[in-house]
Amino acid sequence: MKIGLVQFSPIWEDKKKSIKKVNSLLEKINLSEIEILIFPELSFTGFSMNVENLAEEIDGESMRYFLKLSADYKINVFGGLIEKYENKFYNTLIHFDENGLIKARYRKIHPFSMTNEDKYFTAGKEVVVTKIKDVHFGLSICYDLRFPELYRLLTLKGAEVLVNIANWPVPRIAHWELITKATAVQQLSYFIGVNRTGDDPYNSYSGSSCVVSPAGEDLVRNYNDEKIIVFDIDIEEVNKIRKKFPFLEDVKLISAKD
Repeated sequence: MKIGLVQFSPIWEDKKKSIKKVNSLLEKINLSEIEILIFPELSFTGFSMNVENLAEEIDGESMRYFLKLSADYKINVFGGLIEKYENKFYNTLIHFDENGLIKARYRKIHPFSMTNEDKYFTAGKEVVVTKIKDVHFGLSICYDLRFPELYRLLTLKGAEVLVNIANWPVPRIAHWELITKATAVQQLSYFIGVNRTGDDPYNSYSGSSCVVSPAGEDLVRNYNDEKIIVFDIDIEEVNKIRKKFPFLEDVKLISAKD
């Protein structure tokens, strides 16, 4: 399953310019070979708390772009945006399927309180696993990475590939590198992390977008470049390592019902 990790620096609070930059990156790859494109957190605005002006409902600019991209090229897209729903705002990851339809919606369960994200965004409540062909993907966003219980629940709900879209800054990038590997090892899953690059008014970002094997090995880890990183995962590797090391069968303190 060939996946494209869209690592780039969005233009601060400017969806049109960010989309234009993404389009220039897409021109450099063969989209017909890719089954999934994954964008960073709050893909076209950056990590902004300007929710009143940037939030979208179903007809928003980011929504329309992701829907058209998935439908035109018959690919699955994981994109991030500020979602407005019933007068609340959510930091949301949406799975658009190859027909240009919304297949799954994950609202960030852990808003980042150190930056007052929790003052602007409502915390999601649902653990979300989505399916592409016969492969199950567990969805998460940035700060969620610090909460291993979420990933255990995703795994117990069937996830074989764990996805995290992020705006994870340079001062804590060593934590990102460590936890992305640890999560893959603990869950015996692929871990795919897509982080932005560049600068916003508050932080700098170095990417470190990655594909980590179920054994915790970096198969891909790319720094700083604005590019679409293409990698082919083999889900049979998850089956092999879970058979060889049946650790998940011994889980006692948490269940998929929690």
